Amino acid sequence: MANLEFILVVATAVTGAIWLAWAFLRRRLSPERQARMPWFVDYSRSFFPVLLIVLVLRSFVAEPFRIPSGSMMPTLLVGDFILVNKFSYGVRLPVTRTRILETGKPERGEVVVFKYPRNPEEDYIKRVIGLPGDTIEFRNQSLYINGEPQEATPIGTFEGEGSGDLMTGATLYEETLGERTYRTLMREDQPKLEGAVTVPEGHYFMVGDNRDNSSDSRVWGFVAEDALVGRALFIWLHWDYNGAHKDFSRIGQSIR
Repeated sequence: MANLEFILVVATAVTGAIWLAWAFLRRRLSPERQARMPWFVDYSRSFFPVLLIVLVLRSFVAEPFRIPSGSMMPTLLVGDFILVNKFSYGVRLPVTRTRILETGKPERGEVVVFKYPRNPEEDYIKRVIGLPGDTIEFRNQSLYINGEPQEATPIGTFEGEGSGDLMTGATLYEETLGERTYRTLMREDQPKLEGAVTVPEGHYFMVGDNRDNSSDSRVWGFVAEDALVGRALFIWLHWDYNGAHKDFSRIGQSIR
């Protein structure tokens, strides 16, 4: 993603510079020479507006992502293509990611895309469980925030399709965090990641909804505020290449 963003910035700058240079240069040319626009100028004039619009939308408004793993099942499945709101947690410049405008902060329960702390070139997606200053504890398969247990009710058994078939038989839970209610997965026969931590200022504690099959803050620690990319909005396509599975009924589903 970072390489694509850099390429997009460079392509926009180059085509814009060529078009602008020709606009100044052509004034000194004869009418005959003005009519013979070089091919690279013609291409730059055509592509620059398109590249600029894509760059602005992708950097400041919304960006598409594809879900490559099952760590957020059952909320998100392998092969879901989602749209992420880039305006949720601050407007940032492309490539450098320098924040130029504060627009908000994550709330508990939101599904967020962020830069993986151990490799900022990778984008991860998890649910915000802990805010700065919170004490987060997992004990006996239950989530505690600041000493208070969070409501979670078993509602049935998960039936997976495509790549998600591996999780068939896991227990489905309905969990409430603040004003948000969503579903999680757990397998009673798997070892649990348990313990308590306090989230430092300027950081967040992220956990996958597939609680027993997720590499998250329980493994690699907290996510810094500067690493936040945006809030997940909705699914715009589902195509699981590895599991050879398509489900167009998921198109348009909001992410809660």
